[in-house]
Amino acid sequence: MNIVVTGGAGYIGSVCVEQLLAVGHSVTVLDNFSEGHHSAVDPAATLIEADLADAGHIADILQQTAPEAVIHFAAHALVGESMTNPGKYFRNNVAAGLNLLDAAVRARVPKLVFSSTCATYGIPAAVPITEATPQVPVNPYGESKLMFERMLAWYHRIHGLEFVAFRYFNAAGASPRCGEHHRIETHLIPNVLKVPLGQAPHVEVYGTDYPTPDGTCIRDYIHVIDLADAHIRALTPGIHGCFNLGVGTGYSVRQVIQTCESVTGSVIPTLNRPRRPGDPPELVAAADRTRQALDWQPRCSSLREIIDSAWAWHRAHPNGYPD
Repeated sequence: MNIVVTGGAGYIGSVCVEQLLAVGHSVTVLDNFSEGHHSAVDPAATLIEADLADAGHIADILQQTAPEAVIHFAAHALVGESMTNPGKYFRNNVAAGLNLLDAAVRARVPKLVFSSTCATYGIPAAVPITEATPQVPVNPYGESKLMFERMLAWYHRIHGLEFVAFRYFNAAGASPRCGEHHRIETHLIPNVLKVPLGQAPHVEVYGTDYPTPDGTCIRDYIHVIDLADAHIRALTPGIHGCFNLGVGTGYSVRQVIQTCESVTGSVIPTLNRPRRPGDPPELVAAADRTRQALDWQPRCSSLREIIDSAWAWHRAHPNGYPD
C-alpha cells in the first residue's frame, strides 16, 4: 500500500515507518521536526518537511501522493505542558488535525489510523481499562486526543472515512535502528537508563504512597515494535473503531527500576518525590478487543525484553540522534 505517515520522524512514528517498509509498503513521511529527528527516518521512505497547520500544503501533498491510508502520529504529547499551555495542544492536536482530516477527504483517502492515548480515560474507576470505560480526561492533552477521536467519528459518519483510533498505554523499547530520544524526556524507562549511562545521578520516583503493592504507580508497557505491528494490521479494510493498545500486565515504578538494574548491571539510586497531580495509581489495558479484531498478539513486550532493547539502543546512541 501507499501510506502517508505524519510525525514519522518521531519515536513511535520512525519505528512504524521502518516496520511498514519491511513488509513492502511505500511510505511518505510528513514531519515539521519540532520533535522528530531527520536521522530517525528510514532512508527508504520519502520525506517531506511539512506542518499540519499549513492546510494548503497538506492538501497539496495528499493530492499528489494519493495515499491509500494515512497513519497520524503528529501531536504534542507532554501532559504537564498541556496544563500550563493548553492552547498549544488544542491548536496542534485538534485544529491542525482538522486540516489533515479535510485534506484526507478531499484526496479521497479511504482510511486513517490515529495515535490516540489512554489519557482519554482520565482516572479510571477500575482496571483493567476496556474501550467502554468512560472517557473523562483530566488534562488538555487527553482532551485534545478525545476531541480528535470524536471528529473522526463524525467524518466517518458524514464522509465515509474509515478509521482506527489506538489508545496507547505506555510505548517503550526500541528497534536496533530506532529508539527514544525526546528533547524533553518524561518517560520512565529512558530516564531510569540515564543513570547507568552516567547522564543522571539518580531517578526521581513521584509518589511512594499509592494503594499498590510497593506504593508506586503501576503502568502497562508495550514494546514499540508490537505497537507498530498493530498499526500495520489496522490498515486492512473493514477494521474500524477505537482499540486499546497495551499488553494487559502492569509493572510498578520500582519494578521497572529493578529490571533496569538487572539489565544494566548497575545500582540505580532513587530520590522520592511527592505525587504528581492527576497521576492514577494504576493504568492497565484490557486489550482483548484488539487481539481479536486484528489477530494481534504482542510478541516482545515482556518488561525484560522492552528494557533490553531500550538499553541496547541507548548504549549505541548515548546522545540520541545527531539531528
